[in-house]
Amino acid sequence: MATDHFAQDPRTHLERMQAGDLYIADDPEIARRQQQAVRLAARYQAAYTEDAEAAGAILAELLGAVGEQAHVRPPLYVDYGSNITIGARTFVNYNLTALDVAAIVIGEDCQIGPGVQLLTPTHPLEPQPRRDKLEAAQPITIGDNVWIGGGAIVLPGVSIGDNSVIGAGSVVTKDVPPNVVAVGSPARPVRTL
Repeated sequence: MATDHFAQDPRTHLERMQAGDLYIADDPEIARRQQQAVRLAARYQAAYTEDAEAAGAILAELLGAVGEQAHVRPPLYVDYGSNITIGARTFVNYNLTALDVAAIVIGEDCQIGPGVQLLTPTHPLEPQPRRDKLEAAQPITIGDNVWIGGGAIVLPGVSIGDNSVIGAGSVVTKDVPPNVVAVGSPARPVRTL
């Protein structure tokens, strides 16, 4: 018999998602918001090919906040966009996948390489009926002046400290302290900066 995780919870699935609690991922309101983000991301990419500076207004509409002189090269893949903050003077190269079920905060003066994945969703580890599609999420925080190499993956709940470097292709499964170079899968600090 399936467990009713929401029997005593009057909140909508969107409200549960935003709180970081378990929710049903294929809820109609959540799907509507995801589709809106897909449309805005496509508009941003199309506008960028004509005028990168003018496309900034669409990026500002898509994301929760974009700092002054931040630059994001499309394509950009997001769940909602509205849960992403990018700090001033940060550069994001092509093909960022930022699954922002929970907050993704990218600090100022960061450099994000091509093909980076920032993944906040999680799912229960106990078996679930397929129809449930239960998920939850944990935020990702990237400090100021952080460099993340191409193809790196940052997993749910991770914080990366100021002035750190994440090596290309690394998988960041745990917090990274400030002022280190972290590499590997799982990423580990190998040098102090």
